[in-house]
Amino acid sequence: MLPGSPSSGPAQAAPAHFTPSYGRAPGRATVPPEAPVEITTRLRPVRDRRSAGRAAVVAACAVLGFGLIGGALAGVWLAASEPGKPAEPAGYAEARELWHNAPVDALFPRTLAGPGAGPGSATRTWTRIVVAPDAACSPAVLAEGLLATVEPLGCERVLRATYTDATASSVITVGLVFTRADAAAQRTLGQGLTARLGQDVPPALPGPSTVAARFGDRQRASWWTSAPADLPVVVTAVSGFADGRTVDAPQPADRAMAKGRTDAVAQSGLGHEAKGITEHLERLLRTTATSAAKEKTR
Repeated sequence: MLPGSPSSGPAQAAPAHFTPSYGRAPGRATVPPEAPVEITTRLRPVRDRRSAGRAAVVAACAVLGFGLIGGALAGVWLAASEPGKPAEPAGYAEARELWHNAPVDALFPRTLAGPGAGPGSATRTWTRIVVAPDAACSPAVLAEGLLATVEPLGCERVLRATYTDATASSVITVGLVFTRADAAAQRTLGQGLTARLGQDVPPALPGPSTVAARFGDRQRASWWTSAPADLPVVVTAVSGFADGRTVDAPQPADRAMAKGRTDAVAQSGLGHEAKGITEHLERLLRTTATSAAKEKTR
């Protein structure tokens, strides 16, 4: 946890130039190395000069031991395959710790490219303009319905950042909510999450002296909330106009993206922005978590 992380009180906007180093000591440019992997060395065999009978007994014990181990492993595999008890996907455990193990640029890259993320499959490019310190799960950083949903699962930490598009006409606050949910709970959590939460619009993160300076609750236009089944994380995004105009009725991204919509939110592609950047961050998290898992096996 970073010093000066927000408490459960009112959110304090971080300065536009602030760049936290999630998982790093101040001034460090890279993630600290993992603890050394335990190394075992195969011992050099020594010829046994005792009786053949004793050797036979040892061999029998070895066979019995391997049988017991094999049976135990089979039990674990069967238990993991039971309905409602899915085995953890690769990188699942590592993803849970990314909020303090990964550098901020790995979680929230300075620039995001979203091929096909805009209306008509147009390419979108987003630039990071604000990053907040990691925060405890509270109403200051999470919408009410989402907070109530993830707290029973063990809400670990919330990371947030705000991006703008290439034209600086829209702004988007994205959030990563890390939980202690097991694989079964995460799978259930992710099923139609945005629809289940209703009008549960994520809070905006403004940035003084940036194009997001006027991005507040009244400026929120469209949003999306997703919980991928293979990561113990909830990803949120809320978009709005950079010129500070208010929106009376924010729309979930799927509604704003519906065909035939002619309102300003739909025509500006703010629904596409919210859903596109959410999906992009999911892919980045998955790649980072998988890489962390591979590092542990080396």
